[in-house]
Amino acid sequence: MDKIQKVRSISIWIFLVPFIAVNTCLLLINEFQWIFPNQEDIIHNAFPYFDGQASISRTVRPYPTWLIFKPAMFLTSFLLIKYWLYNKEIIQSLKSGHKYIKLFVFFGIASAIALTIHSIFLGIKFEYDLYKLFRRVIMLSFIIFEIAAQTYLVIVLYSFKDRLNNFLNKKILKIKIYLVSLLIIVAGISIPIISLPGDDFLGLNLKFLKHALEWDYFLGVISFYLLTFLMWKKN
Repeated sequence: MDKIQKVRSISIWIFLVPFIAVNTCLLLINEFQWIFPNQEDIIHNAFPYFDGQASISRTVRPYPTWLIFKPAMFLTSFLLIKYWLYNKEIIQSLKSGHKYIKLFVFFGIASAIALTIHSIFLGIKFEYDLYKLFRRVIMLSFIIFEIAAQTYLVIVLYSFKDRLNNFLNKKILKIKIYLVSLLIIVAGISIPIISLPGDDFLGLNLKFLKHALEWDYFLGVISFYLLTFLMWKKN
């Protein structure tokens, strides 16, 4: 199927573009402090995947890192829309009118739109509680929509695994199912924690935990697309 190869090609870029962009911003703000006009923006010796010293937004928001991050997210959003539409055509070729097609397409495109909106407003400061709530809701919406789309898609693909035997690697498909299940569990546990205002809860400092969760969850979400690239057979 031609659409399968298009999905395979797009998926690796959906993984690489945000991964390279975010980690390039992290490298710049850690090691090239002289390029930042505001020295309050820089951080030192941070590896937030483990130590949680900075959030993703804290890393990509200052000038000039947002010059890398925003275009990368706009490109990722465009690729996400193409990804979900191509998957729609693949499933329709197997069973027209499948009950989950509209769901994964809706949630997939909605996640891309939420990512675009989040990127547009990143770095724009308004000292209004309503604006801060709006940004938090957009970010949570992206996570929920993205995980919902991934969940419905793997359910559909698993239901057709025998018919797609010549096109996909079933072992990678199972790994994708485990990954999505883990993301759902972690989201269910961590979203209430991340959504809490401030950094203190019952005497615990949640700041570093929130940041580490954000980085690791980001890696988990985009790894879904790396697995897509590995799942579909090249020929």
